[in-house]
Amino acid sequence: MPKPAQAGSTAERVNWVFNHCQTIAVVGLSPRPDRASFDVAQYMQSRGYHIVPVNPNAEQVLGQTCYPNLIEAARHHRIDLVNCFRNSEDIAPIVDEALAIGARAVWLQLGIRDDASMHKAVQAGLVALQDRCLKIDHKAVAGGSRMAAAAAA
Repeated sequence: MPKPAQAGSTAERVNWVFNHCQTIAVVGLSPRPDRASFDVAQYMQSRGYHIVPVNPNAEQVLGQTCYPNLIEAARHHRIDLVNCFRNSEDIAPIVDEALAIGARAVWLQLGIRDDASMHKAVQAGLVALQDRCLKIDHKAVAGGSRMAAAAAA
């Protein structure tokens, strides 16, 4: 399945990510099990995705080595998807790093929006989604309800 046109539906982009992005760098992944980033990353890992934690304040999360930034993570792993658990105002440099490492997609979690950075990612050819939950969308798609995933758009 070719990369969807950025003007394509949200459901098409969500499905493309799940079908073509096996290695997920989670920027802001907390080592604390009570945090949303940990829960989402653990869920995706349990579904067969390779998780690459990016957090300069942790050494290891979910049994994986943590990296201080995407550039360092990309020296050790081919990153397909950059999943962000950072404040909206922190997104621009993360998208710049995602572009620099050749990521295929950028996903901003619920409550995180940066229209300018998402536009930049799209212009560079990345699939970009914002203000969505990776776990919720994966459950909806994996459960056969693609409409449920798109309904949150």
